[in-house]
Amino acid sequence: MLRIAYHPAYVHPLRTGHRFPMVKYELIPAQLRYEGIVSAASFFQPNLAEIPTITLAHDGHYVAQLMDCSLDAKMVRRIGFPLSQSLVDRERYILDGTIQASLYALEHGVAFNVAGGTHHAGRDFGEGFCLFNDQAVAAAYLLAKGLAYKVLIIDLDVHQGNGTAHIFDGNPQVFTFSMHGDKNFPFIKECSDVDVPLPDGMEDAAYLTELKRNLDRIFTVFDPDFVFYQAGVDILATDKLGKLKLTAAGCKRRDEMVLDKCQQRGLSVQISMGGGYSTHIKDIVNAHVNTYKTAVDIFGF
Repeated sequence: MLRIAYHPAYVHPLRTGHRFPMVKYELIPAQLRYEGIVSAASFFQPNLAEIPTITLAHDGHYVAQLMDCSLDAKMVRRIGFPLSQSLVDRERYILDGTIQASLYALEHGVAFNVAGGTHHAGRDFGEGFCLFNDQAVAAAYLLAKGLAYKVLIIDLDVHQGNGTAHIFDGNPQVFTFSMHGDKNFPFIKECSDVDVPLPDGMEDAAYLTELKRNLDRIFTVFDPDFVFYQAGVDILATDKLGKLKLTAAGCKRRDEMVLDKCQQRGLSVQISMGGGYSTHIKDIVNAHVNTYKTAVDIFGF
């Protein structure tokens, strides 16, 4: 059974008109069930991640300030959400969801978190709607527990995974790969192990050629034993913030290339949804749902 982390707290109330499409976190599970891709039994509800787990990847002082909502106003503005206990709890649920999904992936080959991909959160900072970095914490958890030894994080959101690169800078057990818009947020980039900056307006063929070239090289050189995949859909031409020109078919082919590579090499992969800011919510949801369809097909659920 494909296992998928979901918690009602993923849908956090925001002011009317906020550009973050929070509603997608309730629409994705609903669409998956409506199309018969998975049943209700596939979903599991995560718990609140504990502080010792969070500090495997984040600075203790930064975590403490978030936990008691004493983070300074400048950092709160950098994050982009009003800080509250319910928001911090949401992030803790997301962290545990990705950790538990990674454990299910070890059993079943692949598992998902409906939310997550909070890749702008670094060791001691939050940014771009990200307080904690779910895949970084989960990677650190697997390493600490001896459940993985060489972790590859594939980040194909249109925005660089700067926080993930910041957390794992100099760590030989984690390889960070980010393929993102060159002239897009964050405007001050961190250094991933491999960064592929893309020009505005890139279309399917050029994007997929570049992705294949890098995937072939990275899997050969690093030879991971576990993969995290940040599957943001803000690469779509319909995205308000993305600046790339990929079609829905191109985005789906991207997922197929990543998951084919993992399945062929017998690697477990955890998938978090990442960003998506298309004008019409259906474009965001359908692109995310395609990622689930692709996993079901490739891993034989």
